[in-house]
Amino acid sequence: MNPTPAATPAQAGTPAGGSWEELVTVALLGTDRRTLPEQHTGRQAPVALLDAAAVETVRRRAGVRPARAAARPEPAAPDPRPALPAAAARRLATLLADRPGAGGGGRRGAAPDLMELLPQWLALANSRGFGAPPQTLPALLDAARGRTDLRPAALAFAGPRALWLARLNPEWRFALRSSPGGSTALPQEADHIQRLWQEGLFAERVALLAAVRAKDPSAGRELLVATWATERAEDRLMFLDLLRSGLCAEDEAFLERALADRSRNVRATAAELLSALPGSALAARMAARAVTCVAVDHTQGTPVITVEAPHECDAAMERDGVVAKPPAGRGERSWWLGQLVEAAPLGAWRERLGGRSPEEVVALAVADGWQAELHAAWCRAAVRQRDPAWSRALLGSPSAPEAGGPGAVSLAERAKLLATLGAGERAEWVAGFIGTHGLSEAFQLLGVCAVPWSGSLGRAVVDALDIARDAGSYPWSFSGVMGLAERCLDPAEAGRLEGLTSVPDESEHAAPGSGDYWAEAFQRLVTTLRLRATMSAELTAP
Repeated sequence: MNPTPAATPAQAGTPAGGSWEELVTVALLGTDRRTLPEQHTGRQAPVALLDAAAVETVRRRAGVRPARAAARPEPAAPDPRPALPAAAARRLATLLADRPGAGGGGRRGAAPDLMELLPQWLALANSRGFGAPPQTLPALLDAARGRTDLRPAALAFAGPRALWLARLNPEWRFALRSSPGGSTALPQEADHIQRLWQEGLFAERVALLAAVRAKDPSAGRELLVATWATERAEDRLMFLDLLRSGLCAEDEAFLERALADRSRNVRATAAELLSALPGSALAARMAARAVTCVAVDHTQGTPVITVEAPHECDAAMERDGVVAKPPAGRGERSWWLGQLVEAAPLGAWRERLGGRSPEEVVALAVADGWQAELHAAWCRAAVRQRDPAWSRALLGSPSAPEAGGPGAVSLAERAKLLATLGAGERAEWVAGFIGTHGLSEAFQLLGVCAVPWSGSLGRAVVDALDIARDAGSYPWSFSGVMGLAERCLDPAEAGRLEGLTSVPDESEHAAPGSGDYWAEAFQRLVTTLRLRATMSAELTAP
């Protein structure tokens, strides 16, 4: 066979079967519509096309010039925490494999909702000091990406290896924004902190300031002071809001300067923070204004609180955070009064109102229809100043016929007042409320109670659910409370609930099929409680 003639210079860069683009064109159009180059005539066209493509592929690969090897990434920081017990590691894999929406909508059945148990499992694992198995980190990061409520606990459990992975996958970058500099700990070097504060992305600076503030409130404040004049208004507002953590008297001078900020929102936030410091100069100024508006009238047989709301909002009031223009539907004077009273230290009222205790003050009648406005402002002040004595007075008895205290005009306000009380007192109040008023208005109140629920609160919830079942109520009306019970009841209650898992006899007034639904709901509750007990046992180190 004659040797193939040498290629001409013009042909030196062209493969025997044609260029790669030409081969692709022939493959797309088909060999019956597009012919191959001349040198392949006489051969079966499809086979010739594949042969030519194979030759071109080898040629292209062989012609690639070697590139400089990329630098290997630094290894992840070591995680010194002990490994999970084997049973707990298997449980974690099961919880992470359960994806929301896998079962579709409709009836839940008696099976536990595993995804809703993941936050509790993470909290237990973190409290016992375990580290995450490396093979679960991708699924753990995916779960945290989809649920922001999981992120703090998930990232704490995942540890430094998760942050190492997050640098390699853009979808997990949220983990880097959740801690300063993408690290699980605050940078130790002052120069590193200053450089990150000066040059970091906004999310990194927010995380850094939060971390510094949590460790050393004064250092966090000084960090902010150094760049305050050059920050954008929206950034100043976010940074200022972070001072709520560790708020102390030493912050007053900086916050006083912020009262003159060019941004109205920044001024309002600074005033709110200052009013949360009962010893601040702003609190004293607000008290001086507020007490002139409220007095006790002794001229009648029974003492009565009288109110004379402000007639104007002057420049000094506006500088101290009072918003001059009321929202639609509110009168100017009542709007100004509410702002003055909620910003005044609650301790100022004892002297002004004759040495009376909060309970005695709240019990006084208020003339001329000002009671709702005055008590609502005291509610806001009690929440802002975290004053449990005033919160108790304003909440009143949980068994009050009006289903709330004299100052609590909504469930949301009652929940905020409850949050200022200790966990035990909070649970007892909500248990009493449920015992009197049932579960129809208790969902928001249950949300502020410590987990697991105390024995008295748990019994109150279960008894109310049992009463609703016996009354033939619609079970799906209580699905929210039942879901809370699955996550918040003490697992030790499972045995006591066993008797509620059977299908009850339906009365003639019951919703059709409600008995089956109730039985399923209680079966799921018992199963979930037992699963939570098992999870806790699995996380106990051998």
